[in-house]
Amino acid sequence: MHNRIILASASPRRKELLEMAGYEFDIECAVGEEDAIEDTPDQLVETLSYNKAMEVAAKHDNGIIIGADTVVAIGDIVLGKPKDKEEAYGMIAMLSGTHHSVYTGVTVIEVTDGEITGMSTFSKETKVYVRVLTPQQIEEYVSTSEPYDKAGSYAIQGIFSKYIEKIEGDYANVVGLPVCALCEVLEQMI
Repeated sequence: MHNRIILASASPRRKELLEMAGYEFDIECAVGEEDAIEDTPDQLVETLSYNKAMEVAAKHDNGIIIGADTVVAIGDIVLGKPKDKEEAYGMIAMLSGTHHSVYTGVTVIEVTDGEITGMSTFSKETKVYVRVLTPQQIEEYVSTSEPYDKAGSYAIQGIFSKYIEKIEGDYANVVGLPVCALCEVLEQMI
């Protein structure tokens, strides 16, 4: 019998990506704090994804739990979700005319009869190149609803796509879930 898969995320983008990969799953959001102190963005997302997956795994005797977290970083400067329009403007201004990295950390935990019987934690990096934006373009963008509740203040699959010159790496990783890498892990556990 296949294990029940549980996505420990409220992200509609992660839900859509996992559905597109052909998986059936339930959603049970981790509610803990998204705080961790780590030296590098990849360590940060791995720790946060682990915390989310462990929180949900502790509530189940059987299943495969997927935790994920995504951040945008310029070097080791992590850009989280903007608190307000001013912060969103500042983040987009930082991204303008340069490249940055998007890191998504994923933890997959297999629980059998109340015991952890398998676990994998990893992160993927995708480089994103943004064209030079005028102050007016930035202002128009942050006046939409899109930048809010998004790491780095943008959605690559939304309006902001017109400002992306190119990416190096996994597009789905930027959306919020490195699907190919995740599927390799799931195939070993199911």
